[in-house]
Formats: sequence, structure tokens, C-alpha cells
Amino acid sequence: MTALGVQAQKLLAQRRPRRSFFEPSIRALIILCASLAVVLSSLSICDGHWLLADDRLFGLWHFCTTSNQAELHCLRDLRQAHVPGLASGMAVARSMATLAVVVAIFGLELLMVSQVSEDAHSWHKWAVGSALFLLASILSFGGLLSFLTLLRNEVTLMGLSLTFWSEFTASFLFFLNAISGLHINSISRTDSVTYPWGLPAKF
Repeated sequence: MTALGVQAQKLLAQRRPRRSFFEPSIRALIILCASLAVVLSSLSICDGHWLLADDRLFGLWHFCTTSNQAELHCLRDLRQAHVPGLASGMAVARSMATLAVVVAIFGLELLMVSQVSEDAHSWHKWAVGSALFLLASILSFGGLLSFLTLLRNEVTLMGLSLTFWSEFTASFLFFLNAISGLHINSISRTDSVTYPWGLPAKF
């Protein structure tokens, strides 16, 4: 390597960008919020009871009825609800919601791995993880929209259960974490003239 090359490499090393104190904190906060969203969505889907209409309780997995304030009588055959297209449509809704959680788990794993092993490909892992969360938000919102469309004649604002709003909150957090993750990754990538995380490039 020539003397000019050595001097240029030293100059790059001296001028390489350093990660600010706030960037790791923001990334950790994104991971924490993403974990919370995965937990919320998982609990909401496992419970599955999203809508109470009069004496009927509609869910992703069951259809329940009550009589004279007695305990719930639940059926797995959603055709018993006598709502057109409910059985097939609910299969689509729960498939989209469940797939959203699976995609989000893979995205969360990539976000965590990118922070544990900070190498030249960490920015790429973070970007892919954020993109997976964006996909998870689309799938989750699709599941919610399918549920509301199927039961549009039964839906009331007060009839929507806490687990439904938990899924709605999780969907919003999926989207928010995806956009935040992609944004902070683009900022750190743009500001850096070397490899990500301040690793100097080979001259």
C-alpha cells in the first residue's frame, strides 16, 4: 500500500461517524415496543372473542350464545351463526391475523440479531426486520378489516371487545415500529460514508 493510501485510510478512520448516544436507545425502544405488539396480538388472537352483539359473541374461533344470563354456549361451527359467508370469511381473517404474528416474530428476531452482532450487514438485517413489521401491520389490518366487513350488520362501537382493541393497538404498533425502524436506519446509513456502525471501509 502506498503512503498516500495509508494516509487516506488514517483520515477515514479519524473522520468515521460515531453512533450517537440516542441511536442505540431509540433502537432498543423500537425493539421493546415491537415485543409488546407481538404479545398483544398473540393474546388477542388466542382469545379471539372480538364482538358482542346482543346475546351473541362472535370470535375468530368460536360463536357463542347466552340465554337468560346463563353461561356461554360456544360452537366451533360458525355456520350456526346464520351470517352469510362467516365460516369461510373468518378463516381468512384469522389466517391473516395469525400470519401477521408469525411474520412479526421473524422481524423481531432480525432486529435483535442486528443489535447483538454489529457487523457490516447489521443495517441490512435491521432493514429486513423493519420491512417484515410493515408486512405484519398490513396483514393484521387486513384481518381486522375482514372481521368488520363480515359482521358489518352486527358491529357497534360498544360491542367491540377489549381483545379487538388490543389487536388494533398491536397493528398500529407494527406499523409505527416499521416506519420508525426504516427511518432511523436510513438516517444512520445516509450519514455514514463508511460501512455501518462506523467500521472503516477498505481503501
